Amino acid sequence: MITTREAVAAAERCTPEYRRDPHTVYARLRDAAPVCPMRPPHGNETYLITRYEDARAALADPRLSKDMYGAMDAYRRIFGDSSVALDDNMLNSDAPKHTRLRRLVNSAFTPRRVEALRPRIQDIVAGLLDACPAREPFDLLPALAFPLPIIVICDLLGVPPEERSLMQNLSVAVAQSGFHEEAKRAQQKAEEDLHAYFTDLIAAKRSDPGDDLLSALTAVRDDDGGLTANELVSTAFLLMFAGHKTTAYLIGNAVHHLLSHPAQLRAVREDPRLLRPAVEELVRYDGSVESATFRYATEDVEYGGTRIPKGALVQIAISAANRDPRKFDAPDELNVRRPGNAQDAHLGFGHGSHYCLGAPLARLETQLALTGLFDRFPGAALADPHGGPRWLEVPFPAFRGLAELRVVLDPAA
Repeated sequence: MITTREAVAAAERCTPEYRRDPHTVYARLRDAAPVCPMRPPHGNETYLITRYEDARAALADPRLSKDMYGAMDAYRRIFGDSSVALDDNMLNSDAPKHTRLRRLVNSAFTPRRVEALRPRIQDIVAGLLDACPAREPFDLLPALAFPLPIIVICDLLGVPPEERSLMQNLSVAVAQSGFHEEAKRAQQKAEEDLHAYFTDLIAAKRSDPGDDLLSALTAVRDDDGGLTANELVSTAFLLMFAGHKTTAYLIGNAVHHLLSHPAQLRAVREDPRLLRPAVEELVRYDGSVESATFRYATEDVEYGGTRIPKGALVQIAISAANRDPRKFDAPDELNVRRPGNAQDAHLGFGHGSHYCLGAPLARLETQLALTGLFDRFPGAALADPHGGPRWLEVPFPAFRGLAELRVVLDPAA
């Protein structure tokens, strides 16, 4: 077992060893330092929360603000000035602003509205699989996991089909941020391009509205309680970014772990009723959101017997909470028949007022991607089952996703 000091250093610096296996680090911190003071590369005083009960409470604690404009100096050091214009949205706000912004978008993501998308998503999955090679190894991420959610969210927003690739590329560039100057410049350029793109698209929707979410949001912009011009651009960015990256990585992680656990995959294929609880278990076991977005303490707060001072940043380790043995039996085992794993048990989609708005859509896309893949290719296998997965390397733990997922769909052929 690693020492507590080694665990803190690995979490602070996101070392390659940590990226490959953050769960060993989190296990140590849950036991020895469940609310851990850290000094990450961005230089801001930060506290990392790793136990389930503390994490769940912190996600809903109004004293931990999501309005990063209230911590502007820290915000600018972490994300740079260019992020400010794109972050004026519900993810980075508190009530009552958060309530107003979320209400305007909420109707597009109700379970009933999302379920109506099932035939369209099934068609997209089938079309993407049609283009996949069956008899030779290839990377499933750019073939299925990444294009599926980008097509779906572009459809919802009314982004023209010929511009989907642009949206995907810019979203990837924004996500691959870092603390050295070259990475910051690349991120800033992508953010500026996204801001300009959505500004132009919104102007087009105002002149010629369509049957899409962005046209609907544009129509209420000037009404009482509607979106300001910058909120509208920022909300479009948030929906595009959040609706793409997290679901893409979730699909990739889910396929990887099912192929790595053939007994679990066989159980789902033999009993389709297990598909929904299986997706919940996959979110718990190794979901795409490793850590919740930053919060900051508006006053002194205490968690796990540790005082978090006013003004400090708070990082809530979702991956750590979802493997806390105090909450889940045998948490390091993937078990699609896990008893009592209700949809609100794990924290993979958050908790409280900032619970993921797109959770119903992410669940449906993942379910249909897995069904389409394994129904058509029941013999699908990892191309190199002994080589080990290659995980993304990022400067701080936000997303948990694969850098590559090489598979063979029909090994027998």
